Amino acid sequence: MSDARSLVSGVAGRYATALYEIAQEANSLEQVEADLRALSAALEHSAELRDLISLPVFSRSVQGGAMAALSREMELGREVANTIALMATKRRLAVLPAVIAAVQALAAEARGEVTAEVTAAKALTKAQQEKLAKALKASVGKDVAIDMSVDESLIGGLIVKMGSKMIDTSVASKLANLQNAMKEVG
Repeated sequence: MSDARSLVSGVAGRYATALYEIAQEANSLEQVEADLRALSAALEHSAELRDLISLPVFSRSVQGGAMAALSREMELGREVANTIALMATKRRLAVLPAVIAAVQALAAEARGEVTAEVTAAKALTKAQQEKLAKALKASVGKDVAIDMSVDESLIGGLIVKMGSKMIDTSVASKLANLQNAMKEVG
């Protein structure tokens, strides 16, 4: 567990470690992860929710009430709902996205997984993601979870980030390298 704890630090790390350990003790880690994925999606799609957790103009009671209502509406489990309520009471909701990411990292580490952040010019199919995950697993020796995002400015190719390693096969990067090489010649 000490290796997993080194993945997280600071305020978000303390909340994430506590939530992770509570979920493990209650044998509800899968449910907690599902709740956190849903909460992350809600944060991604709602500017109002992002404002609520990050702007200091909202009082503790407003934040707490709104997050309690959100927890009920989303039918979040007790562990996640209680953690969110505590964070609202302590005015720590601004670190909620970091807590979500840290719990996901702790759970992945416990399963022996690493996460690859993959950015592509267009969304990869499920089969393409599985093939990429298999190739990356052969490289790192661990199961690889793909965190997919799309950036059309890449034109084509992929950017893969795993830990401190990055592989950039994007057309945009190759064009930039070619442009730099041409500047050096001229």
